[in-house]
Amino acid sequence: MTARDAAKAIDALRRGWAVTVRADDGALRLMAIEGADAVTLADFDPAGKADILISAARAQTLKLANQIAAADPDMPVRIERAPWIDGDVAMAIADPVRDLDSPLKGPFMATALGAPLAAKAALRLARLAGILPAYFVTEEAQGGAEAEVGAQDVADYDDAAHLAIATRARLPVAAAESAEIIAFRSPDEPREHVALVVGKRNDTPPVIRLHSECLTGDVLGSLKCDCGPQLHQALHQIADAQWGVLLYLRQEGRGIGLVNKLRAYALQDQGFDTVDANVRLGFAIDARDFSVAARMLDLLGIGSVRLLTNNPNKVAGLEAAGIEVLERLPIILPANPHNERYLATKRDRTGHQL
Repeated sequence: MTARDAAKAIDALRRGWAVTVRADDGALRLMAIEGADAVTLADFDPAGKADILISAARAQTLKLANQIAAADPDMPVRIERAPWIDGDVAMAIADPVRDLDSPLKGPFMATALGAPLAAKAALRLARLAGILPAYFVTEEAQGGAEAEVGAQDVADYDDAAHLAIATRARLPVAAAESAEIIAFRSPDEPREHVALVVGKRNDTPPVIRLHSECLTGDVLGSLKCDCGPQLHQALHQIADAQWGVLLYLRQEGRGIGLVNKLRAYALQDQGFDTVDANVRLGFAIDARDFSVAARMLDLLGIGSVRLLTNNPNKVAGLEAAGIEVLERLPIILPANPHNERYLATKRDRTGHQL
């Protein structure tokens, strides 16, 4: 097996297909709960005895793991399958957004993992696929799977490794008529990233903005976040500099994907902030991979930057990937009644600075 197998397994999970994850301690055959339907689940598990695999963070909510175990996002918990756990109950187990609709779930019984290393790799694989980290799970002997991947390949998966420039074109935009758009693509990853180069390149360090995709903010004008205003403010600040680049990264919802971001929105409506919502869904507080941005800059021949951000993690992420950050430039925007709590959470819980 190779690193390319991880990409195939990610694709299989998104399509609702079964995958097998192999590790030194054994192999598990898995089907993502949110991708399963009555037909595919019956084919995967005709006897209806497949257990449920979830993260310890989710299990703690269901009173199946203690807080110490739940503090490790990679720690899995296996739930013994009871006859009354059908696809709908399994989805209620997997999705915390449904907790208020079905508050009396259970009782559930945790059982031995069987292959802990394979189970941990499976949780990471789900997060890479942008789906809830929750599976139907059986031992491999019970059937085949559409894709097979090794735990080490999952651990080593890097969607920046094979990123390359696909094409480029002139693109005048409102902030700068002299701009060029460059598309980047990887054979391992369906999402395509783009860079907008503004101004005439010279020997001075460019002003760079790493902007993670936000459909709700960038396109629909959501007032829940500051993404849309930040995008337009960044373009104007880059245009006012000698030259610069906006990197538009396809890492929706801080890397958890659009569907899970909307699930996080639903949890926010239940009273959770953005940090707790992500964790409750079984994801990292910030799942973005800034090595993708570093790879894009490397392909553009840019090694030193003036970074336009309020997020120190972006500075650290670029520097860890070999890009020199000469200066951090803040983006200052007013709050509105809908995003005041969101901005306070970024300041108080994720270290954003002006």
